[in-house]
Amino acid sequence: MPSTITDVVFSEPSGRPNALIQFSGAVVFLLTYLYFSLPRNSTSSSWILVLVAGFTLSGVAESLPKHRRKTAGVLRLTTMLLLAGFLGATLITPESVIG
Repeated sequence: MPSTITDVVFSEPSGRPNALIQFSGAVVFLLTYLYFSLPRNSTSSSWILVLVAGFTLSGVAESLPKHRRKTAGVLRLTTMLLLAGFLGATLITPESVIG
């Protein structure tokens, strides 16, 4: 009997509506990064790029064709590890993330 995690992570990609939401989130975070970092020449908002990468990877995973279940699963796992690592870094050393 396969586990629930395998069923969820390696399921068929959800399709364009979910991918559009993920890519829209990535664009919003990228615009937020550009708004706060470029004019002020600040590096304290570079953590937003981790969120951009996470949303982009998730969007790519959901936009794949239905038969690319394993590739979508690998991208989903990569996204989860990236964002969990970011959360761990925030909890362990918040000054390195926040600035």
